[in-house]
Amino acid sequence: MRKNILKARMSLDHRQVEEKSAMICEKILNLAEFKKAQTVMAYLPIRNEVDVKPLFRFLWAEGKRLVIPVCDPPNIAIIPSEIIDLADDLEPGTWGILEPKKDKMRPVSPRDIDFVIIPGVAFDPACNRLGYGGGYYDRFLPKLRENTPKIAVAFQVQIVPELVPDVYDIPMDMVITEENGYCR
Repeated sequence: MRKNILKARMSLDHRQVEEKSAMICEKILNLAEFKKAQTVMAYLPIRNEVDVKPLFRFLWAEGKRLVIPVCDPPNIAIIPSEIIDLADDLEPGTWGILEPKKDKMRPVSPRDIDFVIIPGVAFDPACNRLGYGGGYYDRFLPKLRENTPKIAVAFQVQIVPELVPDVYDIPMDMVITEENGYCR
């Protein structure tokens, strides 16, 4: 299933990704939980993932903190790190994903994060998530405060009728696509 969903996502052209991402970002901007959050963790998109970077400007303009996940492969862990300047703070890291330069790492406690935006391969209407198979988010999400909103973003082509979650899979509180929003 991963292979087929990723192929469908990769079939979207640049214009489609940009337009659909803008619709998804607009929905996030209208969420009360996002508006009141002071520290937001988001990701830097790769391989036709939903582009959430437009949200970064809003966060900085509002004086909020932006945190991105940094992969720590030896520990199969995510280290949340605050980003202040996309142009100056980042360089290609694990798997070619942009992450903070060593001297720009600003670790943030998961307990300080108020809102998390999460990518994935596939989701279902019950807000189950199929990730990339590494288990990074499934290990990270339990470290958040219990009431921290876990919001997944995906294109409608990534929604499947049903996923059978593994015992370790963490369901999302909401999945937002360009067409719909699904709540648990």
